[in-house]
Amino acid sequence: MSTPVNLSKGQQISLSKADGGALTAVRMGLGWQAAPRKGFLAKLTGSREIDLDASAVLFSAEGQPVDVVFFQHLVSDDGSIRHTGDNLVGGAGQGGDDEAILVDLARVPGHVHQIVFTVNSFTGQTFAEVANAFCRLIDETTGHELARYTLTGGGSHTAQIMAKVHRTPSGWQLKAIGEPASGRTFQDLLPTVAQHL
Repeated sequence: MSTPVNLSKGQQISLSKADGGALTAVRMGLGWQAAPRKGFLAKLTGSREIDLDASAVLFSAEGQPVDVVFFQHLVSDDGSIRHTGDNLVGGAGQGGDDEAILVDLARVPGHVHQIVFTVNSFTGQTFAEVANAFCRLIDETTGHELARYTLTGGGSHTAQIMAKVHRTPSGWQLKAIGEPASGRTFQDLLPTVAQHL
C-alpha cells in the first residue's frame, strides 16, 4: 500500500486507483486544535475555542455553483455528497477528523463537473491561532489515505480554498489549491474559488 501524498499548492494527482480501477467514493477530512495561548493570560484562560467549517461547493461545466454541502445543508440535493455534521471546537489532539464530507463519485450527477473543498474559520480566528490543522482525502471504500494537505503558515487568513475534484475524460482528478483567503462562510470565498475553476 502506497503512502499518502503530501500535497503542495497547485499539485495535481489522479484519483484513479493504482490497479487501474476508478475511485468510487472519497472522504475529505478536516481536523484541528486551538493553538495554546502564550503568557500569563494563557494560564487563566487556556486555549480559545475555534470553529473551522468544511464545505464542498458543486459547480457546473460553465463554472456556476449548483449546490453546496456545509453545516447548514448537510446533504447535497441529489444525495451524492454528505457532511458528517458541524464540530464547533475541534479535536482534543487525537489527530482524527473533526469534520468530514463524503463524496459518492459514482452518484454525482452529470451536470456537476467540479467540486471545490473549502475551510473557513466561522469564529473568525486566523490560521495562526489554529494548531495541527489538516485536510486529507481518503478512499472511502478501503479507508486508505490518498493525500494530505497541512494548513501551515496560514498567518492572518481565516479561510483556505483547499482542493478540488474535477471530471476529466479519464475520470475524476484531484487538484490541491491551497489558496489562502478571508471569510467566515463559503459564500465569502466564492470570488476566490472562481479563480480556480
